[in-house]
Amino acid sequence: MTGNPTGNPTDTLGRPVRDLRISVTDRCNFRCTYCMPKEIFNSSFQYLQRSELLSFEEIERVAKCFAQKGVTKIRLTGGEPLLRNGIEDLVAKLAGIPEINDVALTTNGALLARKAVSLAAAGLDRVTVSLDSLDDTTFMAMNDVDFPVQKVLDGIDAAAQAGLGPIKINMVVKRGVNDNSVIDMAAYFKGAGHTLRFIEYMDVGATNGWELSDVVDAQTIVETLHEAFPIEPVAPAYPGEVATRWRYLDGTGEIGIISSVTQPFCGNCTRARISAAGALYTCLFAANGTDLRQILRQSPDDEALDQTVNRVWTHRSDRYSESRTSITTGVTKVEMSHIGG
Repeated sequence: MTGNPTGNPTDTLGRPVRDLRISVTDRCNFRCTYCMPKEIFNSSFQYLQRSELLSFEEIERVAKCFAQKGVTKIRLTGGEPLLRNGIEDLVAKLAGIPEINDVALTTNGALLARKAVSLAAAGLDRVTVSLDSLDDTTFMAMNDVDFPVQKVLDGIDAAAQAGLGPIKINMVVKRGVNDNSVIDMAAYFKGAGHTLRFIEYMDVGATNGWELSDVVDAQTIVETLHEAFPIEPVAPAYPGEVATRWRYLDGTGEIGIISSVTQPFCGNCTRARISAAGALYTCLFAANGTDLRQILRQSPDDEALDQTVNRVWTHRSDRYSESRTSITTGVTKVEMSHIGG
């Protein structure tokens, strides 16, 4: 088995597994045009039944398996993870795994104001909140359910008060849609103690109609920000960090840029993903996963699970963003609503 000096598995490119992202539901209360467009994800769309989702006990088994292989960070995603009933119980289970030192959650913020205190009490360490504009017209057009900005901001404030920081704010930048909100977002969160991260619009899934011309590249975002608020680069906080870091020269905080399209970071990727249906994916842009749910439900002990995870990771060779072409972008890929961002 491929491995490293610690005895933990590495893939064919020598990458260990350090981060596990777990989707707990394929449902969401937003219909963001770049993720779950309403024309596809409507009342006739077949979502997963409750029995098809991994139970919290099954998720805990998977998490413990990965923890034994070097994972120290877990992020809960969706869909919208706060829609999963009793999510606090799952947080408590994951926070109780000795090897896990960071349990985080990514949310659209709609339910965060009412959930922040209970999540923190359960052991959640941090939250990342998706917010694509401060302009209500723009934001409501993007979430496509007329959800107002202020309620997301209220959720961010509640999370900060509950100690779920440092909070990250994710903004997906799409040309001609919300790229004119970059400076307003930076100005609002500058000095707030949160980290605003700008994300290049990505070709995740097969339903968002992605076009390269819709991408505002990282370099353009940096230049736009620097003109308004001078910034300088900051060294990565840890190996495999997704966002490149920049700080304001006046000392009022920092921002991040996630540039999967124009500046891929596949070479340092240490992330595995579990879909809401219990499939293991080794890349955000994967077309196929490995069914862990069947193994979990057929095998009361974890030997088969352990062997399967080892096999999948040690054979991993994904580097989609480095090999992206006009041909590969047309390949059907798993939807983001199934495996999170």
